[in-house]
Amino acid sequence: MQRRDFIFAATAVVGMSAMPAFAGTKEWEAVLNEAKGQTVYWHAWGGDEKINAFIAWVGEQAKERYDVKLEHVKLASTTDAVTRVLTERDAGITKGGAVDLIWINGENFAAMRANDLLHGPFASSLPNWGLVDVTGKPAVVSDFTLSTDGFESPWAMAQLVFEYDSKVIAEPPKSLSDLKDWIKANPGRFTYPQPPDYLGTTFLKQIAYGTMSDPSILQQPVDEASYADAVAPIWSFLDEVTPSLWRQGQAYPQNEPALGQLLSDGEIQIGFAFNPGRASAEIAAGNLPDSMRTFTFESGTIGNASFVAIPFNSSNTAGAKVIADLLLSPEVQARAQDPNVLGFQTVLDVANLPEAERVRFEALELGVATLSPDQIGPALLEPHASWMVRIGQDWVERYGVAQ
Repeated sequence: MQRRDFIFAATAVVGMSAMPAFAGTKEWEAVLNEAKGQTVYWHAWGGDEKINAFIAWVGEQAKERYDVKLEHVKLASTTDAVTRVLTERDAGITKGGAVDLIWINGENFAAMRANDLLHGPFASSLPNWGLVDVTGKPAVVSDFTLSTDGFESPWAMAQLVFEYDSKVIAEPPKSLSDLKDWIKANPGRFTYPQPPDYLGTTFLKQIAYGTMSDPSILQQPVDEASYADAVAPIWSFLDEVTPSLWRQGQAYPQNEPALGQLLSDGEIQIGFAFNPGRASAEIAAGNLPDSMRTFTFESGTIGNASFVAIPFNSSNTAGAKVIADLLLSPEVQARAQDPNVLGFQTVLDVANLPEAERVRFEALELGVATLSPDQIGPALLEPHASWMVRIGQDWVERYGVAQ
């Protein structure tokens, strides 16, 4: 998310015109022609049935509109796809790779860029790029402080929100300090996924922001000389709350669905997600009571964008670009934001869309548990990837448990 020093020249159309900048061009027509009949292997996390169903629906649209077949290669971890591409590169496979598209951000993007494993730049040449809200949502061109430089295309915005049952908790915590007090006063009723799970790591980032004396240093690479002193407050916080966690911190849920299940089962009373619409979506699905609500901290919570990237040796680069562009279309973005589908936040500049497309978003009922844009509060910048590599490793040594 969050370095603002890079903006694609093509984004000048945003604010002046909501029409895609490259639609109908000979270059894009050539991409569409090449993509016909291709099968795109999209390596994406497969741990959520709703996301899996959404990707399947995107595949139906791609086949119907562009004669591109989409195969969802379901991952337990994005690093599996990164490792696959790196292994192919080391084996001299520079064409015909097994991975065409990856759902990616953060450390995995940094690793692929550092190893020259990505095709591009390509994002600003997508017809729907002109609809993306680069100015209002700078996370769409900056990934964990690293400029995307067009090597990945955004498709969803996310921000950490906490979930609670308003019938059980009348006044939710307003800060990390308040949450610490609540955890200690309600032993066994809070936990977080075990790092290196992305959501567990996100909670560690939130602790860093709430405890470090100067969290602005998180925007720069780790300074080994000052690292121990800088992160000491994180460990002090965790040392204080861990005995009061679910199962006394002797066990942790593995991922976001597992954490959500603990909340649904009533084993914990405050959960959290990186999707502000998750609680409303779960209410709509009958998995959470309609008294469930969400909150953020007054000082803000971690926010970022999800991206897709194309490996340098993709077998179906044209088809991958078609999928990336389709994900940016207002129809697909509005469907993703529907709490009955995913509840994801859009990357588009909705206010500047043509009326017929803007209506798609205005007609959405975001759900009783979803905070409105003016309620959700500030999105805190993602730390530089090097911080979470070190903090994650240290967490495993200090608190990690066998699963």
